[in-house]
Amino acid sequence: MFDNKVILITGGTGSFGKLYVKTLLARYKPRKIIIFSRDELKQFEMQQVYNDPCMRYFIGDVRDGHRLRRAMRGVDYVIHAAALKQVPAAEYNPMECIKTNINGAENVIEAALDNNVEKVIALSTDKAANPINLYGATKLASDKLFVAANNISGGHKTSFSVVRYGNVVGSRGSVVPFFESLVKNGSDHLPITHPNMTRFWISLQGGVDFVLKNFLRMLGGEIFIPKIPSIKITDLATAIAPDLQQKTVGIRPGEKLHEVMCPADDSYHTYEYEDHFVIAPSINFSSRSNDFTKNAIGEKGKLVTQGFEYNSNTNPDFMSVEQIKIFNYEAHE
Repeated sequence: MFDNKVILITGGTGSFGKLYVKTLLARYKPRKIIIFSRDELKQFEMQQVYNDPCMRYFIGDVRDGHRLRRAMRGVDYVIHAAALKQVPAAEYNPMECIKTNINGAENVIEAALDNNVEKVIALSTDKAANPINLYGATKLASDKLFVAANNISGGHKTSFSVVRYGNVVGSRGSVVPFFESLVKNGSDHLPITHPNMTRFWISLQGGVDFVLKNFLRMLGGEIFIPKIPSIKITDLATAIAPDLQQKTVGIRPGEKLHEVMCPADDSYHTYEYEDHFVIAPSINFSSRSNDFTKNAIGEKGKLVTQGFEYNSNTNPDFMSVEQIKIFNYEAHE
């Protein structure tokens, strides 16, 4: 579906954007791929690797609605990946986080509607479910904006959906490269925030493939959540450096012990599919169907039981230390 299409990626110089571009170029023949981001150095570095004739690079910030509207002219699909994502940084710089993650989301929606973009998928996070930190709260607000955008599209053809998943192995700023840098620099221990901490675990390629698939599946208004394994943070540390001591340093500001991707309070409108969940909108749409028991490619889902919660601590699929080693190795390939 991406052949001869124009795709724009906000925050496209990040880990996700670069692999998304690599995957698009390998599997499809897009007419144009637009990277929209604010860092000219990262764009320059990306251009040295991804210089296909279809590539375009736009300097711009999602806080700037006018620039977004210009960049989205003639665009078919948008992936909204731009965000301020560091939990402690958001706690200490709340207004900056709000400007990018909430106001920026509104600008993306308005630009997409003004340019009759066909489909928009916004990337979310497990921290948006029952948020206790500002980053999660801003992403929850963003999710709500993108879902509700389907109800304000009026005569426009634009559809909006959200993809939510957990920690990405090896992504910039994540725990794996942090642990690996400590090992490389000769640290005598690895810092563990809490020995009971768990997280959902997904490879970057897995996240990219899930987003690609959901452009086919989406009806508009749903939140897609993949079925993925959980890990214990202590098992991750053991997999990376089995001989190093682990020292508990305490949970960081705004951090959870366990993560949730499908909250129990949303169970009355959460559907289980073979390899993913869908949280349907809690609001009624006036111009499109509210039936999410079947997606756009005919896959069928069923309503989960009341009170169901998809939690990293109670997830039936946990990775062992050996499985983490293999998973991390394959993710680096």
